[in-house]
Amino acid sequence: MLKNLHYFYYNNSYYNYYYNSHKTLSSLAILSTTLSSLFYVISSLTDLHHNNVQAHLFIYSGCSPNNSNIHLHLFLAIILQQFRCRQRDLDASRLAAYGLYQCRGDLKITDCSACIQSGLSQIGLVCPNSYGGRIQLDGCLIRYENSNFLGKLDTTLVFKKCSQSTSNDVEFYRRRDDVLADLQGAASFRVSSSGLVEGFAQCLGDLNQADCTSCLADAVGKLKYVCGSAAAVDVYLAECYARYWAAGYYESGGSSEDQIGKTVAIIVGVLAGLAVLVVLLSFLRKVADRPSSIRFKLETTSKKGPFQTGPNVKGS
Repeated sequence: MLKNLHYFYYNNSYYNYYYNSHKTLSSLAILSTTLSSLFYVISSLTDLHHNNVQAHLFIYSGCSPNNSNIHLHLFLAIILQQFRCRQRDLDASRLAAYGLYQCRGDLKITDCSACIQSGLSQIGLVCPNSYGGRIQLDGCLIRYENSNFLGKLDTTLVFKKCSQSTSNDVEFYRRRDDVLADLQGAASFRVSSSGLVEGFAQCLGDLNQADCTSCLADAVGKLKYVCGSAAAVDVYLAECYARYWAAGYYESGGSSEDQIGKTVAIIVGVLAGLAVLVVLLSFLRKVADRPSSIRFKLETTSKKGPFQTGPNVKGS
């Protein structure tokens, strides 16, 4: 529950990257994606029983209709290598990509890092050959595009999630409206609660304060109408998102969608791990075959005799 959490916002909570295409980075990205997939398989299986932070849970994803894996590989490589750097600027070229990732404002650094790693392992599977893509987990967002979207206000409704359970309690509506009124004027990240209703709202850190407030006002306004009398609602716009829920809703397992999403994520992770294992075994087999090939060539040339060094050497 976010009821007793304190709001904080820090400059390195989001990272913007502008970078060029480079063959070395592309190769490194493939390796990084492979390692991330294995990491995700292990962490997902562990989180089923030992992790109370649900930041890794899948919410939604989207991919550009145009295909190219260059931007994704570069983006993954940059993020994995420069996670602790606020900004990275490489040489410009004709192939440019823009991206950011951001964690929910209440997450610890360790939970944020784990969420980003989980997102990286999934976005390569969801959008393997796209010019742009985004993946939203419960605790973090990763996005990349081939056009510059950074700092531009966009209030397009990307995703909404409505609980199956509803409430006809007048007190619930009153408390919900109190929470929404508090979130309406949020800037950056805000948590609110009233009685048994809780909520939070956050915008992406690349927006200025005025655009952030405008985006959150739009998102919070949609919370009240897009799902009717639902006990829990999530609204995700392109540059911000907001959520409210009845206290105890998530703890009581009121929505089975999280478990379904977790199961799907584990299956995808396991399949990715198996694919990596097949590639690794194939590589090791090729390496193991090389010495035998060399020995065969040596044995073939040695038939000339121990003292013969070339075709023009005559025997005595």
